[in-house]
Amino acid sequence: MHSIGVVHPQTRHFAQPLPLRSGAAIADYTLVYETYGTLNADASNAVLVCHALNAGHHVAGEYDNEQRSVGWWDNLVGPRKPLDTDRFFVIGVNNLGSCFGSTGPMHVNPATGRRYGADFPVVTVEDWVDAQARLIQALGIERLAAVIGGSLGGMQALAWTLRHPQRVRHCIAVASAPNLSAQNIAFNEVARRAITTDPDFHGGHFYEHGVVPARGLRVARMIGHITYLSDDSMAAKFGRELRNGGLGYTTQDIEFQIESYLRHQGEKFSEYFDANTYLLITRALDYFDPAAAHGGDLSAAFAPARDNRFLVVSFSTDWRFAPARSREIVKALVDNRIAVSYAEIDAPHGHDAFLLDDPRYHDTLRAYFERVAAESGS
Repeated sequence: MHSIGVVHPQTRHFAQPLPLRSGAAIADYTLVYETYGTLNADASNAVLVCHALNAGHHVAGEYDNEQRSVGWWDNLVGPRKPLDTDRFFVIGVNNLGSCFGSTGPMHVNPATGRRYGADFPVVTVEDWVDAQARLIQALGIERLAAVIGGSLGGMQALAWTLRHPQRVRHCIAVASAPNLSAQNIAFNEVARRAITTDPDFHGGHFYEHGVVPARGLRVARMIGHITYLSDDSMAAKFGRELRNGGLGYTTQDIEFQIESYLRHQGEKFSEYFDANTYLLITRALDYFDPAAAHGGDLSAAFAPARDNRFLVVSFSTDWRFAPARSREIVKALVDNRIAVSYAEIDAPHGHDAFLLDDPRYHDTLRAYFERVAAESGS
């Protein structure tokens, strides 16, 4: 596969306050972002990539550091890849409240001189999209050729067509949903309580105590990770395989390989992710519900997107954002006579399939971006 090579993050500061849906506002904030490819003369070939919960602006390429950190969607974005950076100018943005450089809970609140911590304002998907729109404007782009995202990123892509429909042409929502089910909200709540009940959380102001609620973060990640995988994928990868070949007759130590895997994932996560960020992002997931303002009528919610074009992709074994949820989106678009293509990929990987290399999935995106390129003259 062709690589973008070494990339470098960029920053953009915004002094003008950003009004938030909560009624609060945030001023003097910074967004960290990366770009790949070249913006064409009429700025018509820009594609925005929206990230999911534990990702950020580092979408593709690699950093020139000891880890050679590779972008989280590097298999999709790059020269001759489905989202071809020889044809498109691709933008990845780290959202407000995240922990990868953009202004978030670990940064100093200019109004108090102290780190925000738990005082960072609650943000929503719509707030993120409004902040992204400001950045896109600052980059001299009047209209995006497309916006794409998976999972929570797909929700942001959908929100673009509802809040700024004239500023984007195509929307690609992958492994997403029009809102969270009660079950999904429940998973998020259990994960949040794991964090907030960690003695090292200190009401969200743990920075001042020089500690990290790592135990809570580990459990939160373990809970979340289970929902990203399908039963089939866990059975194929781990089954009931024992770690040491025989029963240890212990309730404390690791017995099964799946336990070892989950603990490893939790440990890694606790070393790089911020606890307050986890609370903020999962709550933004909970709040997303464009139909709520229309009495629960999703078709009415999508009426502003009549001039947009959509690709909706789901995966057969994704039980967190099941194909039926994507079909709700498709129905709402069809009800409005909005152009939409729908692909339901029979893949064994569960929700995480949107990050993987399934050729049917990538071929679907490649074909759709050919259409986007033809319209944008890329």
